[in-house]
Amino acid sequence: MPKIQSISSFQPPYSYSQDQASTLLKNLFTDHYDDLERMLKVFENGEIESRQFCVPMEWFEHPHDLEERNRLYIELATSYGALAINACLQNQEFLKEPVHPSEIDGILFISSTGFSTPSIEARILNQLPFSDYVKRIPIWGLGCAGGASGLSRAFDYCLAYPKAKVLVLCVELCSLTFQPNDYSKSNLIGASLFADGVACALICGDEAQVQSNKPSPAFVSTSSKTMSNSENVMGWDMKNDGLHVVFSKSIPSIIEKWLEPFVTEFLSEHQMSANDLDHFIAHPGGKKVLTAYEKSLGFGSSKTEISRDILRKHGNMSSPTVLYVLEAFMKMDCSPGEKGLLTALGPGFSGELVLLEWR
Repeated sequence: MPKIQSISSFQPPYSYSQDQASTLLKNLFTDHYDDLERMLKVFENGEIESRQFCVPMEWFEHPHDLEERNRLYIELATSYGALAINACLQNQEFLKEPVHPSEIDGILFISSTGFSTPSIEARILNQLPFSDYVKRIPIWGLGCAGGASGLSRAFDYCLAYPKAKVLVLCVELCSLTFQPNDYSKSNLIGASLFADGVACALICGDEAQVQSNKPSPAFVSTSSKTMSNSENVMGWDMKNDGLHVVFSKSIPSIIEKWLEPFVTEFLSEHQMSANDLDHFIAHPGGKKVLTAYEKSLGFGSSKTEISRDILRKHGNMSSPTVLYVLEAFMKMDCSPGEKGLLTALGPGFSGELVLLEWR
């Protein structure tokens, strides 16, 4: 079966503590909430200690129009994406020999925080020595589910083309969407959670000539599911000044009711249950989301420990976050035969499941 042969994550240049972020929001919103001190408890209670951004803290203190935001998105997504690709293709922890960009058959570019036509991966082709014939597959709008969905679509591609080497590149610059004049609760909660992140994974078909330094996760199966009439659970509202976050308080309760039947049905197709999983590779949407995973699937906190660690160090970076979690698992000494379920949820409201086995 196709395998995830290498992976890399990239840390944007500006790192701030959650206390610094809370102080910024207090200064910006102090005249617009009667109970701001109580509202700012979301920064303390979210189990996030630090986050990384592509712009300095003072950038958030001023309004920015959509043109400026998107210009920065294109510039930085292109440069960060190229760095993440290079790191992935040259990662000696996973690869015995580097993979040259010209060997790559397809690039899936995943993002939801900016716009670009031609899309970002086309711009990266002008910076790195890819083949002129590489397949470009940009995917927009999957939000937090994007990383898992990108892996699933790369798996589909490598099933069809067993010799293929495919990159999944996730770039989200959530900081560029922050709206200092939006005093909604959704914006405040989003400001307490979201951060910037970039990650890249190399997926190879069965006949691709790539050698690993250690056991790698191979795809067993994938599944996608969308809840009907749930467009308002999470996503963006597009306005003249840019993207405004939509973030329903019902997300944890939706997960508790919706996820378990989805996972149970998927695993039963492979004669498995949640108890048979060695690893749970979950996108950490937030503390309450991870708790909802545990309640829904009957897991102890140890199953979400790595996801919580990524959330604590980086916040919710949307689509790349689950690749950060996967990278942590791939750095562990997992033995052949160990199984893991990778999952992420996003706008739609939708979910993606990926069953993996180390081989």
